[in-house]
Amino acid sequence: MNKILLTSALCALLAIGSQAQNVSKGKIIKEEKGKGFYTESIMKDVTEVEKKLAEKEPYLRFEMDQSGMDLPNNPSLYKTVWSNPSISQGNAGTCWSFSTTSFYESEVLRLQSKKVEISDIYSPYCEYIEKARRFIEKRGISEFSEGSEGNALARIMKMYGVVPEEAYNGLIDGRKFHSHAKMVEEMTAFLNSMKTSNAWNVENGIETIKSIMNHYIGVPPTQFMVEGKSYTPQTYLKDYLKINPDDYIEILSYKQEPYWQQVEYKVTDNWWHNKEYYNVPLNDYMDALKKAIKSGYSLSIGGDVSESGFSRETNCALIPDYDIPSAYINEDARQFRFSNETTTDDHGMQLIGYLENYKSLGKDWFLIKDSSSGSRNVDPASPNFGYYFFHEDYIKPKMMGFTVHKDAVKELLNQFKK
Repeated sequence: MNKILLTSALCALLAIGSQAQNVSKGKIIKEEKGKGFYTESIMKDVTEVEKKLAEKEPYLRFEMDQSGMDLPNNPSLYKTVWSNPSISQGNAGTCWSFSTTSFYESEVLRLQSKKVEISDIYSPYCEYIEKARRFIEKRGISEFSEGSEGNALARIMKMYGVVPEEAYNGLIDGRKFHSHAKMVEEMTAFLNSMKTSNAWNVENGIETIKSIMNHYIGVPPTQFMVEGKSYTPQTYLKDYLKINPDDYIEILSYKQEPYWQQVEYKVTDNWWHNKEYYNVPLNDYMDALKKAIKSGYSLSIGGDVSESGFSRETNCALIPDYDIPSAYINEDARQFRFSNETTTDDHGMQLIGYLENYKSLGKDWFLIKDSSSGSRNVDPASPNFGYYFFHEDYIKPKMMGFTVHKDAVKELLNQFKK
């Protein structure tokens, strides 16, 4: 090899070595989220401006001033029926399930002397299946949303059984609170796509609805262990809880339908158009409610919690005189508010206690166990965290119906037989 060739070869080798040193390489960088120009400059400006705009236009709400009033807002003042501690429904519109599930837990103790925790999310899971089924069968002419009624649980229990909270709580991926908004949005979009395409396949539709729920709230069990014994949802209801769903009824009082008949409660959440509500005059309604709780029965109760006399500072619900004086609260005032939609069917709770003729305010008060965030604006260490206190004048125009064991209202039911 001559000198020129040797020199050329050497240069080529040097070039290759140089290129090898300059080959691109990648590396992993651990970086704190929220850092960088986009977050620290652009988004900071956006949020600061939005914050200032919000401060310029605060939300104003008119509320009864209950400061200085002697109010019985401590559960220890009330004679109560046993119930589990109040738990939060989170960002899920399933108050109807939380309240009535708690009601059935109280019933299991009353009837079977067992303290149990029943899944609050299993019933909504099954309810969504039935809502989707009806939506598909009715070609989209049926309500599909988070709301329902307390008596939905009896219907769902008969169809699907019951699951313990320990076996299925609907919280996955480390969540502490329920959040169903995205799940419902996705299910609704899917059902609407069936409507758009006119592809009404019930089996495929329900399977898709299940797969969406499985992603967001997990797959409910078909078998589980309780005290060393295996149960299915159906056998857990029948053999362990020993609750008969047919023993539970719904009492209603509204004037637009005939009294002393079973009628349909015509609200959106009664999406399956149940016509088995026992409709009675207001005085009979209040008498039955009082007799039930004073006889050791709890109730799942539903109605309106949006009035100005409903304070999130004291957790007490009153009807102010500037709304309507106590003497004028009657079935006409009740129906008037329902008809003009100032009374709405917006929340379900459990009535678990009573207090008779409290001091200057007089009349009876009722202890209400609640799952919503509104009852949790007080100090978590406070005894009224998760509870409301209803004056009977609030119940009369604003609480539209209640679920109760039929034995608690025998006298009322006998009048229907007549």
